[in-house]
Amino acid sequence: MAPLLLLAVWLLGVGAFLDAEDKSTRERLFFSSLGLSERPRPAGSQQPAGSQQPRRPIPSEIWRMFRRSANIQARESESCTVSEYGVRGNIIRYVQDQGRLVLSWSSSCQACLEKQLFFNMSVLQPVELLSLAQLEIKLYWMPLRPVELLQGPRAISLSIYKVIRATLRGANPQANRRLLLSQSVQLQLEPAKIIMDLTPLAESWRKLGHNYGLVAELSPLSGDPGELIPFLPGNTLPLEAALSFPLIEASLVVVSLNPHQCRSRQRRNTVHLPVTPSTVCKARRLYIDFKDVGWQDWIIAPHGYMANYCHGECPFPLSESLNGTNHAILQTLVHSLDPQGTPQPSCAPIRLSPISMLYYDNNDNVVLRHYQDMVVDECGCR
Repeated sequence: MAPLLLLAVWLLGVGAFLDAEDKSTRERLFFSSLGLSERPRPAGSQQPAGSQQPRRPIPSEIWRMFRRSANIQARESESCTVSEYGVRGNIIRYVQDQGRLVLSWSSSCQACLEKQLFFNMSVLQPVELLSLAQLEIKLYWMPLRPVELLQGPRAISLSIYKVIRATLRGANPQANRRLLLSQSVQLQLEPAKIIMDLTPLAESWRKLGHNYGLVAELSPLSGDPGELIPFLPGNTLPLEAALSFPLIEASLVVVSLNPHQCRSRQRRNTVHLPVTPSTVCKARRLYIDFKDVGWQDWIIAPHGYMANYCHGECPFPLSESLNGTNHAILQTLVHSLDPQGTPQPSCAPIRLSPISMLYYDNNDNVVLRHYQDMVVDECGCR
């Protein structure tokens, strides 16, 4: 059943008296048709009104992709291809880092700042094919940082390690790591950005018990051992030393393909729906406001869309404008001879187009997803 039809069934039941089980079944059926196991409930939406914490900001890149996908020209492009990354896909996620910050000392690094990175790949459903997993790391200074610490360029070493197994207490963590990237970064006042392809590794993370995350290690680049940052007792960095490192922000851009929701797009022409009353089968205007159905807490954009619906009679004789099939033409003929025994053909969608939705999932990840068959463009007798 098309998502639009399921949405119509759901909307019709919102204002009616439904028992909890029936309502839950309808909702579950609709979200299943959209490839969602359940209604997304971001963490911020579960807090009392007036106490909600600020949501994660929407990355500018995904905003641009959403606006492009909403353009008619984008509907005419190759189906299920993310041109920004040059890969196949109809779902784009910005998976946020769930790791923690660690100030460490080791024999290999006298003064290091480590950031443990963890990206939950279970947000992908088993049916999804992973096309791209791109690590994006931004290094930037705190806004209220002392001016004297920002004078002139500063160089640090950035190393990215794959954690291959959990580290037991007291064991050397270096033995459970494999180096993936090591490079120097010249830091200015503007944020520095490092991009790395992690697709094969992210694919392995989808297996149960294989995801131990990453470690990003920052260390100062200096040829003078005297410039190393001193530690306080207990091998901890003092506050001023910690401030000598930039802040680390990491996310994983994941592009995947749900093959069950991907097929060739037809060229979409401008649709002019009737504004004058008519009893003949035609597409009618229907605007769905997501706020009216209580979904504004997880859908970022659009706030609603023109879904439309089909309504009207299929009278005899069927004109060419009613897009009737041969079967529908014969059925109207039999109906004209036997109105009680044979019903008229049904007025149904014959051409639909997709929409794009930008939303938060249960882990507060930002997701851009393209859905087929959401807008009725043309109706016919069937």
